[in-house]
Amino acid sequence: MSLYRSARAVAGASGSDAVDWRSAAEAAKAVTEPGSLTLEPGEREAFARDVRDARASIRTVSGVEFDVPDTVEIQNRHHWIDANVATFERIMAPLEAHAGAFPGIAQTINTGTMGVLLAFLGRNVLGQYDPLLLADAPDEDHALYFVRPNILKVAAALEVDPDRFRRWIAFHEVTHAAEFGAAPWLSDHLEARMRDGIDALAEGSFDREAFRDLDAAMTVVEGYAELLMDHAFDDEYEDLRRKLDAKRQGRAPLQRLFRRLLGLGLKERQYERGKRFFETVVAERDLETAGLVWERPENLPTNEELDAPKLWVRRVER
Repeated sequence: MSLYRSARAVAGASGSDAVDWRSAAEAAKAVTEPGSLTLEPGEREAFARDVRDARASIRTVSGVEFDVPDTVEIQNRHHWIDANVATFERIMAPLEAHAGAFPGIAQTINTGTMGVLLAFLGRNVLGQYDPLLLADAPDEDHALYFVRPNILKVAAALEVDPDRFRRWIAFHEVTHAAEFGAAPWLSDHLEARMRDGIDALAEGSFDREAFRDLDAAMTVVEGYAELLMDHAFDDEYEDLRRKLDAKRQGRAPLQRLFRRLLGLGLKERQYERGKRFFETVVAERDLETAGLVWERPENLPTNEELDAPKLWVRRVER
């Protein structure tokens, strides 16, 4: 790692955009060890087997026919940073398209901020299902990534079997592929709400409704994924979840603050709230009723219904 190379990359930011994405990626990689991609014998096959088994089990449990993405990659941290620079650039593009979207903020500061963000996430992301929101070519294939060095590092820190931990991560990410397979409209729905919110920000206002809808939809995505995990994963995993939650709680104060600034605390809240919603729905009805969320966009629970699942059940069963 080299703080000097990272600072030099940020200082060398150029071009007319608010962020020099090439420099941001270089800065992030300069302070992030890539980690090893020297696979053990049979490890590549094990990753593929985990994904296949997850697809088969989740298909059986959910009743949804779906395929995993054609792009399934075992990555190191630098690979993940490179893959996600394009994602961040797509999301930021609508802001940059508006003149004056970043008044008084120097490109160097923006580039440095994004470099720090990419470095932090690159060291912490375990797996990722990328639905390619805001992609220029909507027909592009979705992608599934596994960041091998992070999976091994966390498994060691939790003192759990790395093969079992990898399999758990694979099942979780494949549940997201199932959701987008069950609801072909979901990508467009999320993208529309995201664009509404971003356009409002670019014009100097805040579209509270758009971000509330986006938060509710992502809460459903995270909660339903956990519901499928409860029924599809072929092993107990409460100890994995408990140890991972304990590890998060034990982070240093500065790291916890940084996670909140990045919105990662919001993701954990979405998971907990969504899980409670679907647990109540299944207790009241069944797994099939829970799957009604994917029939059409209007079936997504409102922000209020997420805290009152019985109201949602009555509405969709009319």
